[in-house]
Amino acid sequence: TYESICKGERFQVKKIVVAPGRSLSLQMHHHRAEHWIVVQGTAEVVNGDDVILLKEHESTYIPVGCKHRLTNPGQIDLVLIEVQSGSYLGEDDIVRFEDTFGRV
Repeated sequence: TYESICKGERFQVKKIVVAPGRSLSLQMHHHRAEHWIVVQGTAEVVNGDDVILLKEHESTYIPVGCKHRLTNPGQIDLVLIEVQSGSYLGEDDIVRFEDTFGRV
């Protein structure tokens, strides 16, 4: 789930919660970059060709056009803050390559 916390002309801040064992889609954006900060739990992050594990208080930057995915490999909810920045922040700027929820 996600909740928009704050939004401006070229930025948006969201709180994202991922249940244990769940993943977001493998995706990319044409117009926005994202910075993810883990505030609870553990995140497995696909960021281009890299796969990294982030713990609480750690973060990563997802550049514009980079394929990325967020997975919760842990036993508790993963909670992170996502800071989006770019010229367009609409949800229709998501290009999905794989999605467990059947979205395109």
